[in-house]
Amino acid sequence: MLDDPPLLTVRRNFPRPSPKQIDAFRGMPTAQVVDAMDGRGALDRSIKPQVRPGTALVGPALTAFAYPADNLALLGCLDVLQPGDIVVCATDSYRETALTGDLLAGMLRNAGAVALVTDGAIRDQDGVEAAGLPVWHGGVTPNSPARFGPGSVGLPVTCGGVPVASGDLIVADRDGVVVVPHARIDEVAERVALIREAEAATEAQVKAGMVRPTWLDAVFGTDKVREID
Repeated sequence: MLDDPPLLTVRRNFPRPSPKQIDAFRGMPTAQVVDAMDGRGALDRSIKPQVRPGTALVGPALTAFAYPADNLALLGCLDVLQPGDIVVCATDSYRETALTGDLLAGMLRNAGAVALVTDGAIRDQDGVEAAGLPVWHGGVTPNSPARFGPGSVGLPVTCGGVPVASGDLIVADRDGVVVVPHARIDEVAERVALIREAEAATEAQVKAGMVRPTWLDAVFGTDKVREID
């Protein structure tokens, strides 16, 4: 038989993105970040925002894993997180009990977290919104969790179908949540800058009355289009 795991396994030290790297992503829509990663990196669409209109955040991931029906790992984040962190708590998408409500959300905010992302469920929606902590979650239920563990803080997890490690960069808005691996932050930032420049040019053309992009003319002028009656 295997020994029982510890109640919490905690990793405190991991590489974090620099302030300059974080600032490079401020104001970047999640859609453009995904485009810069060849259409990858977004958490599953079932993870919905509980945020005010216009909310857009970027920050380092602090990961946690909470076993089904338990939230000791999320509480453990209170002792590890640094101001500006985005807590990413995976639950294997267990949604029969809430991972958090308004009180723990308020404590996370007080400890410096700027957002919570989870594939689990939450409760106390009115209180969570009043607490001022933006949350992306997998559902809502009034059912309460236990606090017995086991769980982990700071170790790699999979949330919404995407691997996440502490120190990865999280970009989140009302469209969803995107994970930029720590090793790719600079590369993706450069690619997003090019995408934003190209989209700004197209946006100006649309506002000026453009009906369709010029490259579409080349498609209709080839045998790639078959006209039928």
